[in-house]
Amino acid sequence: MLMQIRFHLDESVRGAVATGLRSRGIDVTMPAEVGLLGATDEEHLAFARDDHRVTVTHDDDFLRLDHDGFNHGGVAYCHQQARAIGQIVLKLTWLWRSRTAEDMHGKVEFL
Repeated sequence: MLMQIRFHLDESVRGAVATGLRSRGIDVTMPAEVGLLGATDEEHLAFARDDHRVTVTHDDDFLRLDHDGFNHGGVAYCHQQARAIGQIVLKLTWLWRSRTAEDMHGKVEFL
């Protein structure tokens, strides 16, 4: 059975993104909620992978980890200044509607 995407926001992503996603009924976690404040990028990716989540980040280091072959459940990346919060929420909502967790495993989606 294909799984719907669930998101994990790393510390670089503002809480307003989680609020916007949750208002649309989308499952999302934040670092403080899952004991990952101050965690390494690898720890965020491992948590998200193990919990079948796509990591949402503005941090370029996640792109490097993907390039280096780190096994992850998917990364949704947006440069910090590239989009407003509302635009990020809309792009993630589109991703949630159009892809499955299996589609995203090991892939990077640029928002």
